Amino acid sequence: MNPPVNFVDFGAPDQFGAHLFRVEIPPSRVDPVVLVEDYGYRGLEGGIPRDEQRAILPRAVWPAIADTARREFNDRLKTAKVPTGRWHSGTNLVDRLLGKELCVLAWAAETAGEEQLPIVCSKWAALRPEERWWLFSMTVAEAGLPEDTQRGWRRALFHALSDGEKPPPGRKRRRPAESDLFSLPLFQSPE
Repeated sequence: MNPPVNFVDFGAPDQFGAHLFRVEIPPSRVDPVVLVEDYGYRGLEGGIPRDEQRAILPRAVWPAIADTARREFNDRLKTAKVPTGRWHSGTNLVDRLLGKELCVLAWAAETAGEEQLPIVCSKWAALRPEERWWLFSMTVAEAGLPEDTQRGWRRALFHALSDGEKPPPGRKRRRPAESDLFSLPLFQSPE
């Protein structure tokens, strides 16, 4: 029989060797916040590092995204009947999947201006968890380290989530909407 799993901070299992994320929030209000993926037991095997920094956020960016992430994560943790968390100075442990989602938010926000940060948070919150996991996978494959800020999917995340402009009224769609995919000729029976 397995012992019961206890959770700390944001749904991170309190077990040695668990794959999770660490959010390092220094006590100084000027030092950056660092997101680290900790591979746990998988680390140092088969060429996998023990851990990898994923983002280094300017301290001014962190308060703009922290509350959005906290609310989203705590809503999901409550649904799963797991204790909720709060951000604190020092090391914050985050569930592996929630950590991936936090990276997507951090990557989109890391170069955003003050007026763009609420837009980034709003658009990130509108994404489904599976969409965030996919975006993490695509981004980390080519631009998942702190120095990759202006590369590939990392750059695309910023542009996709920070653009708050709506199309002008009356603008026509370039492609008409398809009403029913199953009425296309491919799915019609031969006569």
